[in-house]
Amino acid sequence: MNTNDSRQFDLHPVDQRRLATLCGQFDENLKMIEKRLEVKVGRRGHHFRVEGATENVAAAVEVVRHLYRETEATHDISPDTVHLYIRETGLERLPDDVPYDEGSVTVIKTPKLTAKPRGRNQQKYVHNIRTHDINFGIGPAGTGKTWLAVACAVEALKDEQVKRILLVRPAVEAGEKLGFLPGDLAQKVDPYLRPLYDALYEMLGFDQVTRLIEKSVIEIAPLAFMRGRTLNNSFIILDESQNTTREQMKMFLTRIGFGSTAVITGDTTQVDLPRGQDSGLIHAAGVLSKVAGIGFTRFEAKDVVRHPLVQRIVEAYDSFDDGSGAKR
Repeated sequence: MNTNDSRQFDLHPVDQRRLATLCGQFDENLKMIEKRLEVKVGRRGHHFRVEGATENVAAAVEVVRHLYRETEATHDISPDTVHLYIRETGLERLPDDVPYDEGSVTVIKTPKLTAKPRGRNQQKYVHNIRTHDINFGIGPAGTGKTWLAVACAVEALKDEQVKRILLVRPAVEAGEKLGFLPGDLAQKVDPYLRPLYDALYEMLGFDQVTRLIEKSVIEIAPLAFMRGRTLNNSFIILDESQNTTREQMKMFLTRIGFGSTAVITGDTTQVDLPRGQDSGLIHAAGVLSKVAGIGFTRFEAKDVVRHPLVQRIVEAYDSFDDGSGAKR
């Protein structure tokens, strides 16, 4: 059984350029080591301190030393390189192993508001987002799936855990063939992304959101525009994912790069795809349910946080579809 340990060490030769390369921008390389090996890494100049379980501390020290040797020949340590050295230790703990404490109180801090998830499922949802790279939030309207995902994205951007936020939604009604619509790309997909915009305005303010969009720190795009891209150091939200096809969902999930978090939200009872097309969300929930490192949170009618009538409407539809004489 592992015990808590602490190790201090110095890196030589002392070279500020190499130390900066080792740590990465905003210490992103050290943060990856902390998260993946479940240790705490402190640094002052060339002096390092690592705390955690004994085996993990030893592994983290070796990773840092290996990476520092790499800086002799390169001016850039990529997330891929850090990832490979961590994997070589054999001690990386998958996010699925992280326990969820039902009694914990989760708070999400954004510039304009502080959010506290309500109920067990919302608490678990936020916990999964913080501890998994890919997360699914599945359930009826009004359960906070999208709003909480945006709050976590804003918090991650504020805390410099990611460099940008990407908002994605399938434009089913236009068949994702948006060329015939007037305006630029943002104007074409605005109607489909309005719930995401509303949440961003609430948490950052209109002016700040506008500035971040202009700087491409916040990016909006229809799902079709994700093909061929690899998304590193990003917080990506795919909303209304029940309206993706199998191929689109697979394409989106394989865009996820190093240092990124993806949240896929949807309501499997509200599929608007043409008749005969399977929902990519429903398919993915079956295919990926037991894949380590992917989080699933399933919301129910009791989790609805809108007008009380919304909860009753959801429950009524569920009862009607579940066998009280009606067909789906």
